[in-house]
Amino acid sequence: MQNEKLSKKFIIYYSLIAIPLAIVGLPLYIYLPTFYATDVGIDIATVGLILFIARLTDVFTDPFFGYLSDKSVEYFNSRKPIMILGSFVLIFSFYSLINPNIDFPKLWLFAFSTLIYIGWSMINIPYLTWSSEISDKYEDKTVLNSSRELFTIIGVLIALIVPYVYNVSQSFDQTLEILYLTFLVLFIPLFLISLKIIKIKINMATDKYSIESIKNIYKNLSDLKFLQIGYFFNNLANALPATLFLLFIELVIQEKDSSGIILILYFLSGIVALPFWNMLSNKIGKKKTWFSSILLACSVFIFVPFLESGDLHAFIVISLVSGLSLGADMALPTAIQSDLVQESKKFETNISGLLFGIWTMITKLSLALAVALSFIVLGAFDFESTNPTSDSLLVLSFLYGLFPVCLKLIAILFINKYTDLKS
Repeated sequence: MQNEKLSKKFIIYYSLIAIPLAIVGLPLYIYLPTFYATDVGIDIATVGLILFIARLTDVFTDPFFGYLSDKSVEYFNSRKPIMILGSFVLIFSFYSLINPNIDFPKLWLFAFSTLIYIGWSMINIPYLTWSSEISDKYEDKTVLNSSRELFTIIGVLIALIVPYVYNVSQSFDQTLEILYLTFLVLFIPLFLISLKIIKIKINMATDKYSIESIKNIYKNLSDLKFLQIGYFFNNLANALPATLFLLFIELVIQEKDSSGIILILYFLSGIVALPFWNMLSNKIGKKKTWFSSILLACSVFIFVPFLESGDLHAFIVISLVSGLSLGADMALPTAIQSDLVQESKKFETNISGLLFGIWTMITKLSLALAVALSFIVLGAFDFESTNPTSDSLLVLSFLYGLFPVCLKLIAILFINKYTDLKS
């Protein structure tokens, strides 16, 4: 644990891994399902079901990998061994996913989707845990998490832009191939640099795990469960429009060709605003700053149900303004979690990795639930993408814009129960 001021160079070294990890995420959400449905020939509904089951499986393995991260500290006084093992799993499974076995495509998709999620978790959970161990200062954890999420957004932008630069955006197999090569070229050196520079000697006795010790932390640190419940509802609110974005812009706004540029503008907006949220959190606290970003997003998303065909400029404004909240939504909750994880160490048991495993489990559960909820509700209203009725488009607009606002207001109720450590 470092007490001296963190240098800008050290913060950058910590954040580097976020770029290639973000590049892995985008293909799985955008390109992979369509690739397996069109190029490989699996029914689209089956592809969706396989990916949902793989994601659901991953949800429940995250606490286990958090546990392994803590055991790595116990045996090696470092979380790096599990990260190194995860890097091999990630590289191998990503390559396998974009080079499917035509004889067993469904089994191949399920097996390597599950593996790539596992490899990603083995790196990301210890990586997130570092933010609570590098420094014990309130402001430092904000800076570390903000910087990491800034580099995450940069990684997403790289993944969005690279297929257009190489003129392969219309070919899903070529897009996945170029993204894999981009990931590989960035991941290997950046991962090794971060592993070499980031040195954390924890030297804390790690008690044997027990349900009682976990219960004890949640009992003595009730703010933790309020934060996690609020984070779940807010993340679900963010995941719904992310899931439905392509359908909404194609069928409601009817400007499918503009989807790429709007996504780029959205993420650029997040980058521009992140320093402001960082500065504000140092002045009024992370909780109040997070509140402000949530209310800003709600104030513009409330107008989504009123959008119609041709309202592209209004949709761009909504995307830009809601994008301003992106950085705060990504960085501040995890920074608050880092504060609370540090507090939890006062209760004898060091289960930092497990707590961050639960945190990533909540993230993935909200993403999986958003997919299931979206398509179940749309299916109940006989939604058809080829010939949607006006009622089904209204439901789509509700799920994309109004329902997330309701979820964010529920999130605020729980977040309000949390006491900011700066207060």
